[in-house]
Amino acid sequence: MQPKKKTTARKKGFRRSHDALKATGFVTCPSCQEPKLPHQVCPSCGNYGDVEVIRVKTK
Repeated sequence: MQPKKKTTARKKGFRRSHDALKATGFVTCPSCQEPKLPHQVCPSCGNYGDVEVIRVKTK
């Protein structure tokens, strides 16, 4: 079935208003105070909460 009327730019804009990407929020690691993504292993120290999950090579 074909559309009866043309979809206006305003209607398309209202429909697409929620399609924009959201900025990801960062949290600080409790052990090293570096920024990291929430619910992820810290890339700088390798801890997840109080548990060391991966070993990070020191420079």
